[in-house]
Amino acid sequence: MERSAYIQSLDGLRGLAAFAVVLSHLSLMLGVGIPGLHIGDESVALFFALSGFLMAHLYGSKAFTREAVSDYLVHRFVRIYPVYLVAILFVIFLSYLPGFTYAQPITGAVQIVRHLAMIGSTGVFWSVPPEIQFYLFFLLLWLCFEHPGRRQGLIAALLVGFVVAQHLGFPGPGIVLLSKIPYFLFGALAGRLFSTGWFRPNTASAGLAALGLIAFFFLAKNVFVSPGPFWGTSTALIATIIVYLTACEAPIARAVLSSPPLRFAGKISFSLYLFHMPIGYLTMAALPEGVPGWLRAVLFLAASLGVATLSYHAIEKPSRHLLLSLWKNRLRQRPAGPASAAVPGSQGLSS
Repeated sequence: MERSAYIQSLDGLRGLAAFAVVLSHLSLMLGVGIPGLHIGDESVALFFALSGFLMAHLYGSKAFTREAVSDYLVHRFVRIYPVYLVAILFVIFLSYLPGFTYAQPITGAVQIVRHLAMIGSTGVFWSVPPEIQFYLFFLLLWLCFEHPGRRQGLIAALLVGFVVAQHLGFPGPGIVLLSKIPYFLFGALAGRLFSTGWFRPNTASAGLAALGLIAFFFLAKNVFVSPGPFWGTSTALIATIIVYLTACEAPIARAVLSSPPLRFAGKISFSLYLFHMPIGYLTMAALPEGVPGWLRAVLFLAASLGVATLSYHAIEKPSRHLLLSLWKNRLRQRPAGPASAAVPGSQGLSS
C-alpha cells in the first residue's frame, strides 16, 4: 500500500483474519472437532471485502491511463504470484514425497497447470482465482470511478448484471468471481467512498461498533442458527462495514487493530495463509505419538508463524523489491518522446 494511503488498522484486520484461518484449521491438524473455530469462511470474506476496499482506495481516484493500468497490474502480479508460485511448488513436492501422505495434494498435469495458472481449487488456494479475476474486473470499476457521468451505460450494465447474479444466487464454483462478487464490489464501493473523505466516523461508538461487529461476525455462526448458506449479500455487507469502520481508525478500535502483534500478522498474512496447511501437516507428521493435543496446537501455530515470517523476508519482500525495481528501471529507460496517449475517455497522464 502507498505510504500516503497506509492505514495501520487494516493491516491489523488482515492479520486477525489470517490468524483466524489458521485457527479454523486446528481441527484438521488435531483430528478433533473444536467448537467455535469454524471461522474460515468469515476470514476469507473479510479478505475479499478488504481487497475491494484497498483497490478502490488506492487507485479509484487516479486517472485511468495506460501507464497507470500497467503499473497497477504489475504491482498486483508482484504482490501475489512469486510467493504463490513457491507455495504451489512446495505442495506439489509434498504431494509426490515418498512416504508422506499430504491431505490436500496437487497431482497430475492438469491440476498442476491449473494451479500454476491460478485457476486451481485445492485447499486454501481456491480463494486466489477470484482474487485475480477481481483485479481484472476492477479495471471496469476504475473506469466508472474516474468519470461516472460518462460511464452511465457501463454502470447500468454492471448494476443489471449484479441484480441478475443475485437473483440466481451468485452461481458458479467458489473459484469463479461471480460467486463472490458482492464482497469485492461492496468493498470497492466502500473504498471509493472512504477515499473521498466525506464520511469517516471516528467516535468511540464507531470504534466499539467495529470491534463488536468483528466479534459478532466470527461468533454468530456458533450462537445463531442460520437458515441459509453463509456466502451472500448479507455477510458481504457486514464484512464491508467492518472494513470501512476499521479504516476510520476510531481510537478504541485502532488501539486493538493497529497493535504490533496484529500488524505483524498482517504483514506476513499472505504467506501465513498459503503455507500454514502444508507446514501444519509436516509438523503433525514429525511429532511422535503421545504428544498432548494442546502442545500439538502450539507447535502448529508456532511453525506456521515461523515459516510465514521466513517466507515474507526471504520470498515476498525480496521478490517484490527485485521485480518492482526492474519495472521502474524499464520505465526510466523508455526513450523520451511525445506524451503517451491516455486510454480513451480518460483525463490524461497520471502523475
